[in-house]
Amino acid sequence: MEEKRPKVGVGVFVIKEGKFLFGKRKNAHGEGSWALPGGHLEFNEELEECSKREVMEETGVKIKNIKFGTITNDMFKEEGKHYITVYMISEYDEGDVRIMEPHKCEEWRWVEWEDIPSPVFLAMQNLRKTDFHPLK
Repeated sequence: MEEKRPKVGVGVFVIKEGKFLFGKRKNAHGEGSWALPGGHLEFNEELEECSKREVMEETGVKIKNIKFGTITNDMFKEEGKHYITVYMISEYDEGDVRIMEPHKCEEWRWVEWEDIPSPVFLAMQNLRKTDFHPLK
């Protein structure tokens, strides 16, 4: 039997004019909650490349000036999932925000850190318990 280990998730802050992109999840764990664009880090993939790929796949926009933010240790006990979430910070570069994966996301919205919608995805709940701030 395969040993259970955490997976690596990447959440990307796409920042534009003091706000960042936030999406409402569907058909996945955390359905109905709000989260950053992102996904799984692929084998042999750099964090910056994962960030670019996931943001483009989910929102249709290009990002630039990508850097590491922080991490959280996220245990989704009810779903039997465990992730190490790596947060990357980027700037919006170009493109129109679109729902590229309508089976996974209901809506994208530009939000401010102090005014994010609820309910919030578990990884973001854990991030907000820290002193991390994506715009500082």
